[in-house]
Amino acid sequence: MRHFRLAATLCAALLAFAPTAPAIAQSDNVDGASEERSDTYRQLKLFGDVFERVRADYVEQTSDKELIEAAIQGMLSNLDPHSSYLSKENFQEMQVQTQGEFGGLGIEVTMEQGVIKVVSPIDDTPAARAGIRAGDLIIALDGQPVTGLSLSEAVDQMRGKVGTEIKLTIRRGQREPFEVTIEREKITIQSVRSKTFGDVGYLRITTFNEQTQPGLEEEIAAIKDELGDDLQGYVIDLRNNPGGLLDQAISVSDSFLKQGEIVSTRGRDPEDSQRYNAENGDMTGGKPLVVLINGGSASASEIVAGALQDHDRAIIMGTRSFGKGSVQTIIPLPGHGAMRLTTARYYTPSGRSIQAKGIMPDITVEPADVELIDRPEARRESDLRGALENGEQNGAANDNATSDSAEQQEAKQDAAQLNEDYQLSRAVDLLRGLTLFKQRVAN
Repeated sequence: MRHFRLAATLCAALLAFAPTAPAIAQSDNVDGASEERSDTYRQLKLFGDVFERVRADYVEQTSDKELIEAAIQGMLSNLDPHSSYLSKENFQEMQVQTQGEFGGLGIEVTMEQGVIKVVSPIDDTPAARAGIRAGDLIIALDGQPVTGLSLSEAVDQMRGKVGTEIKLTIRRGQREPFEVTIEREKITIQSVRSKTFGDVGYLRITTFNEQTQPGLEEEIAAIKDELGDDLQGYVIDLRNNPGGLLDQAISVSDSFLKQGEIVSTRGRDPEDSQRYNAENGDMTGGKPLVVLINGGSASASEIVAGALQDHDRAIIMGTRSFGKGSVQTIIPLPGHGAMRLTTARYYTPSGRSIQAKGIMPDITVEPADVELIDRPEARRESDLRGALENGEQNGAANDNATSDSAEQQEAKQDAAQLNEDYQLSRAVDLLRGLTLFKQRVAN
């Protein structure tokens, strides 16, 4: 009798959370609905039987709370890599993370074939400084294989007290696995940074949190103040941006579009479909845009790239993006934590699904290690004996300068960054080429 009461209680509790129950009750096919309901009760009775047997006979005593939470986690994580159960503590940490500050290593991860796959490292975090790359597979944590762990369990292990260390075993491509020891830090994300390369504005968006849109507005204003009428266009760098808040992706896209659809979401019920449109005009005044993406660009960053690409507002450059085109809804569970449930798919304005396909760049540019060869400089006219002077008054004074000014030092640093980052260098070159072409056509 005790066993029957336990199974009945579990059935009632689980049915309270079952979204299919109302649909079953309202079915026109009464016999079919009755049969489906009976099958549901049989499956829930099976759950009750297993629960009671584990509770009674498992080698170590476990609490009912642990078993129930593990069952819920298993049910959700088996749906897709992004659905999961969040305990009270994890739910609170997630809320802090979306505000732009949290503790950990600084990597966005997903689960793939039983191991943890790095979607992207976050700029200026312990993981990025340790050389972790998008696409790396984490196969062990502190020497213990991750096989058998859920994504949330693995994430919990990677989190910890600030100042403590964790050893990750990494598999990268066909290389032998190697170990990286990383010290945990308090991660504070500046989601938008900017600088200028000559007459080109550069906007680096690392994630989409509550700070992104305000940060974007500040950085665009700073670039305009610095370059004024010399500003030729913007490079928007979304490489290794793992995504974030949908409303921020929509807002950022809206900043560069005058009108039109930004993204649509479609769930199981066609009535739940939503479309989001641009409203506020173009903050850049229609300046040319080049958007950089790669395999670490996921979710919200793919929404931005897809919207700007479909509206012919930007040239997308780099490599194919990650392909996370699903919407996760956070559903609080009163008195407990919350569940993260995949409820819809993203579609670009032209109707393309991002899921598992990603955004293909208009111009594919693979990353490259550019090496400058140190060679003797070729002789020039100025090296010849008796060569005529240039004739400009300031030439001699400039040639006699013995130290670089602050502007010259900054120019050298910018040149070094472009030499090291092949994709960024090609984006800047493309923007300048577009501007030069338009000027010549206008003349």
